[in-house]
Amino acid sequence: MNAIEKVSDITYTDIADYLRLSEVTADDQNTLETLLSVAKSFVSKYTGQSQEALDNFPDFVIVILILCQDMWDNRALYVDKSNLNKVVDTILGMHSVNLLPVVEEADNA
Repeated sequence: MNAIEKVSDITYTDIADYLRLSEVTADDQNTLETLLSVAKSFVSKYTGQSQEALDNFPDFVIVILILCQDMWDNRALYVDKSNLNKVVDTILGMHSVNLLPVVEEADNA
């Protein structure tokens, strides 16, 4: 597997390598691309970071790979937040901005 430094650089072949798949069929490719899309969306929504901003956090690369592996192993295209992998939960928690309180500006009119 090549060194991956940004989430946007992850491809289905990287996921296949991470999963140690020796052969990837067209159906497998479609599934891996779907898993990648779902994992990116989940991380973005969980942290409140835009998908473009995910590239600012190199540690999200392993989070994406772990999520894809979990979804592949369980053959389910969902992520159950109550049973989230501890490593993934910790890394995502370090970067979450959507859990911070919002300060509303006073109306000076």
